[in-house]
Amino acid sequence: MRRYLILMSAMVFAAGTLAPTAAMSAGQYSKGDGNVSNGKTIYEQGKGDVPACNSCHGVDGDGDDNMGTPRLTGQGFTFLLKQLEDFATDKRMDETMFVMNANAKGMSPQDRRDVATYLSQKRNSFAGSDLKELTANGIATGKTNFGKSLVEIGSPELSACKSCHGYAGRGAPPIYPVILNQRYTYLVSQLKKFRDGSRANDVMGQMRAIARKMSDDDIHNAAAYLTTAKSSTPGNIHTPYTFH
Repeated sequence: MRRYLILMSAMVFAAGTLAPTAAMSAGQYSKGDGNVSNGKTIYEQGKGDVPACNSCHGVDGDGDDNMGTPRLTGQGFTFLLKQLEDFATDKRMDETMFVMNANAKGMSPQDRRDVATYLSQKRNSFAGSDLKELTANGIATGKTNFGKSLVEIGSPELSACKSCHGYAGRGAPPIYPVILNQRYTYLVSQLKKFRDGSRANDVMGQMRAIARKMSDDDIHNAAAYLTTAKSSTPGNIHTPYTFH
């Protein structure tokens, strides 16, 4: 009887702790409330003077290291929408001939919401940039082991990236984006832009404050780890998207 009561207590405890976790995960990772079909059409075919998003970000939304464009698939809806709105209002400037500013302005507010909704729900198996290929092409790449230390632990001068972006940079919506498996060249370019202040649409200036303390080696190492990091661990096969 005693063993039965202990077992029942454990089951009740598990039900009371695991279920809310699933619910919170589903709630945190908003799928957006836009029209997925319209968002997909704009992404794949463009609209009016706005070209298809996939012409720069790729068919699957994985970005391109050669073009310096980011991976968009699986990014949080709120963050994606904020970036499009910031481009549309020039709070964030695209220094590549202002392409994103023009494109975001060419979309209606609903179009931007639809594209963000579509991309936030799109999933694929992209596992990050190929660091060996980038190195062979003459691009300076960092050391993943040093990068892991910065991302997960930090240093006396730098807060761990994990403290805001979560384990391995897998995101903490609605504010902090997914940087796990992001394109290496994009991570490097954005950290340098935060460092020199040419990108200034970060919440409360947090990224600028961090990046100003980062050396080129810090940036390369953190980016090398983040682009190739795993979203789960051997002891926990679940990711925030398990309950999405």
